[in-house]
Amino acid sequence: MSTIISAKNVSKWFGEVVALNDLNVEIETGVTGLLGANGAGKSTFIKLALGLYRPSRGSVTVFGESPRNNAAVLRRIGYCPELDTFYDNMTGYEYVYWLSRYWGMSAKHAQVAAEQACDRVGMTERMDDPIEEYSKGMRQRIKIAQALSTDPDLLFLDEPMAGLDPQGREEMFSLIRELGDNGYSVVVSSHILYEVERVTDNVVLLFQGSIMAHGKVREIRSLIDAHPHTIHVDCSAPRILATHFVQDESVLHLDFEGESRLVIRTKDPNACYARINAAALEPDVEVTRIHCADDSLQAVFDYLVK
Repeated sequence: MSTIISAKNVSKWFGEVVALNDLNVEIETGVTGLLGANGAGKSTFIKLALGLYRPSRGSVTVFGESPRNNAAVLRRIGYCPELDTFYDNMTGYEYVYWLSRYWGMSAKHAQVAAEQACDRVGMTERMDDPIEEYSKGMRQRIKIAQALSTDPDLLFLDEPMAGLDPQGREEMFSLIRELGDNGYSVVVSSHILYEVERVTDNVVLLFQGSIMAHGKVREIRSLIDAHPHTIHVDCSAPRILATHFVQDESVLHLDFEGESRLVIRTKDPNACYARINAAALEPDVEVTRIHCADDSLQAVFDYLVK
């Protein structure tokens, strides 16, 4: 792992509006989720890393250099913006091809790059259709295709799941995971926490322009281990399963939901999971599902902002 983006004491304000406030963060290779509510400063951070904004204070480096007016750095970056900006009468292929040409490719190279990028995002069959006929998911894919056509070392995806239907979201999750598996460094911006959990466990949480937490979801979750976990266990005999926890001092509360679920509140989730696993080996207890909402990124975020 190596650092690709470094922000040191970065602040950015627009008049009296402070978008980022004394930000210090290093983002390494791999897929990173940039999380926060609308207005948290995600897009501002991305535009600073793209050199589109100049920091009001502090410094931002990408690949060890300032990205501002730095063609050598910018040529290594791909960017998929949140908002669509298309000539709708263009085809998807033409859109990717001409942006590759403006980037500096020869006609032949741009043709090959556009075809390969469209294929990578699953748009080969529709790349010669007008963009105005595309669904929202297709538009998102063709935007990512143009970002990939230059084979960048770093890819920014700003709210790539915005406006997608459930099938489109699943396809986008799969595409981002595939990019990460193929060695791309990807920064995915989102305000919907479960979306980022689907593609990476490495996150940066922004809140009102400041870093709230940074690291692996599980590592961040360890910051609030004093906060009890609630574990839901679906099984064939929840009352029998409950007997395994009655004498456990780390268990704060046991409850039943219906005829097939035991709800456990515990201060020691790891020990609790081990006890559940042991009980599941007994013939009278058939465990079908274990779910702990407090292990989710949403729980981490909700706790930290309180």
